[in-house]
Amino acid sequence: MKLEVRRLLCFTDHKEIEAGRHHARPLRRVAAVAIIRNPYVGRYVEDLSGGTAASAEIGEILAKLAVEALGPHKAESYGKGGVVGLGGELEHANALLTTTFATPLREAVGGGKAWIASFTKLAAPGCLIDVPLAHKDALYVRSHYDGVSVTLPPDAPAADEIALIVCLANRGRLNARVGGLSADAIVGEDGLH
Repeated sequence: MKLEVRRLLCFTDHKEIEAGRHHARPLRRVAAVAIIRNPYVGRYVEDLSGGTAASAEIGEILAKLAVEALGPHKAESYGKGGVVGLGGELEHANALLTTTFATPLREAVGGGKAWIASFTKLAAPGCLIDVPLAHKDALYVRSHYDGVSVTLPPDAPAADEIALIVCLANRGRLNARVGGLSADAIVGEDGLH
């Protein structure tokens, strides 16, 4: 199976000031989105593994787009998400957002020990989705618990489409101060610490 990409979108949020404090190291969060034709729309399919296998190509496209949008900044956090148009099922996005889809993202950001946080939903065109972010090497780094709000265009996803999303950030939240494991203390062996 080959997944048909109908459209690519990219969003960048670059912030240097939070609560009146200027930061020399800005926070850049990006979202790369592929609007694809839903290969399972309008019918129940028991075995979704064909889509899972085909999702690696989409993962590679989105990983490249997201890394380019980060510009000179190195990725520290990642997340993924999906929105299924109203003619499909939530499981259609979940089948496409597995490790197969995520492996190219890990490779593009220089590895990642932590699982990649994700969120999926069934929605009409133009919806908002909040894609969670966490540190790529250790989930217990609280400063990197964040998210990217992505508002899809008013015509996507159509009923026969799925929006697949990859998000990256170059650092934790500006002014993060709730304690816990700091990014510079990561051991990086188990994806947690």
